[in-house]
Amino acid sequence: MKKRHLLESIAIGGALWMAAVCPAAEKPNVILLLTDDQVYNSLGYTGNRQVRTPHLDRLASQGVIFNRAYDTTSICMASRACVMTGMYEYKTGCNFSHGPLLRDKWRKSYPMLLREAGYFTGFVGKFGFSVKDPGGSSSYHTNEDLPMDDFDAWYGWPGQGSYKTVDNEFVAQYAEKYPHVTRAVGAASSDFIKTARQQDKPFCLSVSFKAPHSPKSPDPEFDDVYAQTHWEMPPNYDQKGAAHIPEQAKCGRQYRQIDDFEPDDYQTTMRKYHQLIHAVDVAVGMIMETLQEQGVAENTVVLYLTDNGYSCGAHGMGGKVLPYEEPSRSPMVIYDPRHAVSGQGRRCGAVVGNIDMAPTILALAGLPVPGQMDGKSLLPLLDDPSGRVRDSMLLINVWGNAPIHSLAVVTEEHKYIHWPYAQGMEPQEELYRISSDCYEMKNLVADPESREVLVKMQQHHDMALKAWKAECVSHGGYPQYVALFDRQLPWHAKLAALEKRTRRKFEEWKAAEPVEKKRKSK
Repeated sequence: MKKRHLLESIAIGGALWMAAVCPAAEKPNVILLLTDDQVYNSLGYTGNRQVRTPHLDRLASQGVIFNRAYDTTSICMASRACVMTGMYEYKTGCNFSHGPLLRDKWRKSYPMLLREAGYFTGFVGKFGFSVKDPGGSSSYHTNEDLPMDDFDAWYGWPGQGSYKTVDNEFVAQYAEKYPHVTRAVGAASSDFIKTARQQDKPFCLSVSFKAPHSPKSPDPEFDDVYAQTHWEMPPNYDQKGAAHIPEQAKCGRQYRQIDDFEPDDYQTTMRKYHQLIHAVDVAVGMIMETLQEQGVAENTVVLYLTDNGYSCGAHGMGGKVLPYEEPSRSPMVIYDPRHAVSGQGRRCGAVVGNIDMAPTILALAGLPVPGQMDGKSLLPLLDDPSGRVRDSMLLINVWGNAPIHSLAVVTEEHKYIHWPYAQGMEPQEELYRISSDCYEMKNLVADPESREVLVKMQQHHDMALKAWKAECVSHGGYPQYVALFDRQLPWHAKLAALEKRTRRKFEEWKAAEPVEKKRKSK
């Protein structure tokens, strides 16, 4: 039977110390903070002069800031599985319409491995994916879909949850004082820390905010924070930033339906969006204050990131999913108060990502990193923020309308995107010098001076596809993408290699009514 209350969940239920584990006092506590749909440029420390995020900015000033962090799949379900397991999506097999995370892979996630090693573990907020036996669906809308009993303390919820605290079963107790769920997440996290402090072992807490995910229903407690703010529009806002974008990228709902970021709605939407993030900042302040009050701040490592970014009108888009900077880039900070770099607010330009969280947390706990993880421990970058842990990273989308399925590669200097869909279209490529064109306004694919870079990025893409072929799960349709993303195969051969259901979807896909017509009729 599933646990209902924190006090019922304290028993470890047979988890044993591993022989190599040191006494609890020598092990750091770990807190991972994860937001939902947070665009990179929404914090003071990322360069936004209009926002008020003092607690997160203070956290960043005390730790290492990762300027080039990415979510390897820019959609919540897949990304959250990547965070927990340290693997690319094609190895987790977990995403909407593809499948759940299977239990054998969940057993090697960082929460499971730390609990087995003697950590007191907790989860607060939106879990975001299901853990099931083979053959199960990706549905995550009931408690039975979630691994609640695999944590010592559970304050999570199925599905998207609600911004009304009272509607979320395991945090409903905080509804009277914190009717909006963001601060309730902060309160539940604080209570976990107090309970964990009583255990004779280190703790690991995974905190997953719903904010700033739609619906944009901010906490009215902060209505005055941005009431007078007039939000600046980025250089690639709306249609002026979309002329050079391939037709494939414009076929998804994130382009046809720009959300509420159209010019007439932009100011109101941005106020609500950033008001949601401000509440996250307040909740993080609650958590950090509790760490100090409980006397564990000096031995608690805090990691901060988002499950995916958000377009916020960039290139005329709302939503996420695509491999452009706004949807795929993540704010990321690691604060280790025990480290010599603590308090320096140093910045790291290495390419890192959500898949690096699990191996980093395991390394913090002194545990070996399982061989199946694609991520790398980022601890070497705390020692030397000028270093790197990889040459390139994949950005994957195999969800949504057929044309928007894409495979991209990002390095410290460049980004390459391959759009294979060719049913009534021409396959497309994009190449950007991200280091000097962070708004992705100039596609260099046809630039003769960039030919050498293009070839190198194509090689990164092709090598990654070889790894996909060798290592992807056999279910969920992932093997067929080896053919789809093969740059050399003609379209008819790609179609022939697709599963019947996918092939029909790709052959029969039709664009919705023209974007301009749809927007004018809104």
